[in-house]
Amino acid sequence: MESSVSQRPAPAWPDRVALPVVGPGQGFGFLSGVRVLDLSTSVAGPYAGMLLGDIGADVIKIERPRTGDDVRAWGPPFFEGESLWYAAVNRNKRSVTLDIASPRVRAALETLIKASDVVLLNQPPRVQKKLGLDAESCRALRLDIIHVSITGFGLQGTRADWPCYDLIAEGYSGIMDITGEPDGPAQKIGAPAADMLTGQDAAFAAVGALFERMRTGKGRSIDVALVESMTRFLSCRIMPYLGSGELPRRAGGKDSVIAIYQSFETADLPLTLGLGNDAIWKRFWVAVGRPDVGDDTRYDSNAKRREHRGDIVSLIQDILRGKPRDHWLDLFSRNRVPAGPIYRLDEVARDEGLLARGLFFTLDDGDRCLPQVGTGFHVDGKPNVPRMAPPRLGASTVDVLRDLAKLGDAEIEALQRDGLI
Repeated sequence: MESSVSQRPAPAWPDRVALPVVGPGQGFGFLSGVRVLDLSTSVAGPYAGMLLGDIGADVIKIERPRTGDDVRAWGPPFFEGESLWYAAVNRNKRSVTLDIASPRVRAALETLIKASDVVLLNQPPRVQKKLGLDAESCRALRLDIIHVSITGFGLQGTRADWPCYDLIAEGYSGIMDITGEPDGPAQKIGAPAADMLTGQDAAFAAVGALFERMRTGKGRSIDVALVESMTRFLSCRIMPYLGSGELPRRAGGKDSVIAIYQSFETADLPLTLGLGNDAIWKRFWVAVGRPDVGDDTRYDSNAKRREHRGDIVSLIQDILRGKPRDHWLDLFSRNRVPAGPIYRLDEVARDEGLLARGLFFTLDDGDRCLPQVGTGFHVDGKPNVPRMAPPRLGASTVDVLRDLAKLGDAEIEALQRDGLI
């Protein structure tokens, strides 16, 4: 997990966000020795591949010649001509350009599949079969392969070949219907939530299958669907409906089963407040100088507080409007009451706690400096350090085709000349 320390000065990103600069390091090595062939595009599949790379796998990213992954074109904004969306989900990979639809590169592709432990792709089943990349075809090349398929709706059923994006999955899942103000329209989440959740599910399942293979020697076919991953995310809203018939509606984030659990205005900026149990409830009222409310038997359980939610919210709102946000956040922190700001993204990037934890940094690989958002967990007290920056298109094509696909220089040159790599 140790990294080299860059000698370059820290770049000043927009609005002068100064991130710590690190060089490539060893990183988490849990999957050291595992090779992943990433044939996916856009966000969900590449994010799954990056997560596997972040914990040590050797990830070979196959991209179209000339244009590469779809997400390379997603912008502006771009940084030095490269998509920042691409840079967000593609570190710790080697990029190889290969026209996988051409019969002339089929032998090389098959050799790469044989040399891989995991094949990751996001083509619909009809396209997988046409390209010889479905689970059955891959297993004919390597019996113990872990075949991970990400699609919109899964590999079976009438929707199997339907195209899908994050937006469509969010609509199917119900999350958009319960997001937003009561009198406003349904809203998409402000990030590609379905893509990121599906990518996490795919990586998690792949690691589980690899662990099982250590014991049994058996490969697996993993079928992950954007709509199902996004819907599973709503389990804590769907289960109450299934069990009670009570249908959640849009409420601007103010209808939690917990009373009180929402945002409030202050004298200047809003904050969030979560009074999640009876002890916190009492501590809150002591902190704001109204212990009598905390001791009131009308409010001594969450169920009772839900009955009186409107009155309680009005009382809390009147109190919090009396002083600025930072006053309340300091007071609540000292009294162990869960509360926080509602940050803009520029404030998130400057948050001292997140910076101290190593979540945001600039990666200097000697060729360029790129901002990065880290893996998001620590091991043995340390954050992860990328081994490689997001790759330039086709940067490892010649090396991988020569070393792993066993192609000779003349054959590689011919494929380059004909635009097939």
